[in-house]
Amino acid sequence: MKRTPAPTKAFGLLDYVFIGLMLAIFGLIVLHAPLTVWLGTVFDGSEVLIKAWKELLMIPAGLLLLVIVWRRRQWGVFKNPFVLLAGLYAALHLALIPLYYSNSAAVTAGLAIDLRYIAYFVLALALVQLYPQMRKLFLWVFLTGALLVVSFAIAQVFLLPIDFLSVLGYGDQTIQPYLTVDMNPDYVRISSTLRGPNPLGAYIVVVLALALAYLWHRRPKMTWQSSSLFGLLMLGSVVALWYSYSRSALVAAIVAVGLVFLLTIGRRMPRWLWIGLFIAGFAVAGGLFAARDTSFVQNVILHDNPTTGGAITSNDGHLESLIDGTDRKLRQPLGAGIGSTGSASLFTDKPLIIENQYLFIAHEVGWPGLALFVALFVMILVRLWKFRSDWLALGVLASGIGLALIGLLLPVWADDTVSIIWWGLAGLAIGGTYGRTVNKTTKRAA
Repeated sequence: MKRTPAPTKAFGLLDYVFIGLMLAIFGLIVLHAPLTVWLGTVFDGSEVLIKAWKELLMIPAGLLLLVIVWRRRQWGVFKNPFVLLAGLYAALHLALIPLYYSNSAAVTAGLAIDLRYIAYFVLALALVQLYPQMRKLFLWVFLTGALLVVSFAIAQVFLLPIDFLSVLGYGDQTIQPYLTVDMNPDYVRISSTLRGPNPLGAYIVVVLALALAYLWHRRPKMTWQSSSLFGLLMLGSVVALWYSYSRSALVAAIVAVGLVFLLTIGRRMPRWLWIGLFIAGFAVAGGLFAARDTSFVQNVILHDNPTTGGAITSNDGHLESLIDGTDRKLRQPLGAGIGSTGSASLFTDKPLIIENQYLFIAHEVGWPGLALFVALFVMILVRLWKFRSDWLALGVLASGIGLALIGLLLPVWADDTVSIIWWGLAGLAIGGTYGRTVNKTTKRAA
């Protein structure tokens, strides 16, 4: 593996400000929900502006990046297919605004929801090419945020009252302090510092995949203290994932962790152990089927307990949303306009919730937009696959596939924290591969 020399120019004020803005977004995004809810109670009437803090920080960050690149004459950071596809995707959004214009509030919110993580991906991609040494600092920030989210989740499960977050302003008008499984009070779903149980579960998928990838690749050099820290992080993440009761996140976590396992430990496992694992998997599946009428399976797995649940379950909601979203996609090849879906549509007289990320995108920007998004996402995964010998690329690859599965049931990228964290990590992982080549030895070592 060869790598071209990194830029050695000394940092100036603009460099520090740009990096500082990017770190602020990456670090504070895990506290976005409690911070914005609390600040909304302090500064009444400014809720929309407060929620947009990250998008507002990305604007000067983007302008600073342009100035820095211009002064350094390093336009090459933008000369890659990822930036090109991201630019085309953003341009399509802007081009479609006049076609189905509703109002400025809905369009602005729609642009923010659709493009903020794409913008942060491009900014992170450029940042790590300009300042390769900053990758480590951003990963430390990610680890700190993960420890905070998991620790608070553990406190919610074992220590805090279930409505503890109401002291920050959580409630009917903001975010519910807690949810339950199919309206069953015996199964309380925690959210930690995220906007809900499902986003928490999706975030944990990223944490588990990266932690496992790091442990495997760095295990010979790790001290017992650092190994213990990551072990506790993974154990706490499993607890947080379980008590989120997010079925889609549970499946995604199994897939993501399984991929990391397969591409690392699994390649060295004997055949008899693989056979044993398959037998154990079938046994678990058979046990769940046999226990399908028990309270545990009906509530936790099926979310459909006829004795305690509501008349309309989450399963019914997912199915109805999928049917409706598919019908709209077929009838509207160019979509229904920016801001016509999700929370942005609440600013219109026709609010619409589509519980599928791909139908969500198609409803906003039509089939061309969906094609561009899928092309960008697949290109990212392919690049990560090529450099899977790097633990960060491996963890981001595995968690990305898991989150893509969640997207079949939920608009996973519409959540601020999950989308900015994963796409930011993808930018760091991919940006760090420029100037490197993949050879046969690298592939075998993966």
